Amino acid sequence: MKFAFAIFFLQLTGAAAIIAEFLIPSFGVISVIAASLLGLSLYMVFTEVSSQMGYALLIADLFLVPAAIFLGVRLLEHSPITLKQQLKRSEGATSQKKGLDHFVGLEGRALTDLRPSGVALLGDERIDVVTRGEYIEKGSPLRVLSVTANRVIVKKVG
Repeated sequence: MKFAFAIFFLQLTGAAAIIAEFLIPSFGVISVIAASLLGLSLYMVFTEVSSQMGYALLIADLFLVPAAIFLGVRLLEHSPITLKQQLKRSEGATSQKKGLDHFVGLEGRALTDLRPSGVALLGDERIDVVTRGEYIEKGSPLRVLSVTANRVIVKKVG
């Protein structure tokens, strides 16, 4: 009875260590401990009980380990190594507007130095733009060459 409890305890502790690996940044140390605990319990069953029970425990581990990994991944959002804060518009985070195709061919001027990215005034809108690699000084006249996804590609006019 004591022996069965020891094997059960090693298995349970090994599964808990797998889950803990996702929650505590240990750079693999906890994974090595988990593998050692599971391996020790299998060794004890194979040598002290029987091969049949050892194979049964091995098959059970084939389900236990993936279940522990799945649970660890689900709990990963609570880990100290994951990003907790969300970027929100109300806190000042912005992203480029979609549907910028109407800017193609439009002329404007650089509001910042473009090295090769920066901000330009196109019409009456401030837009993040990028050049094809060249440096353009602040205040220079620009023309929009193309829009690829959210990238507005410009060149200097003149």
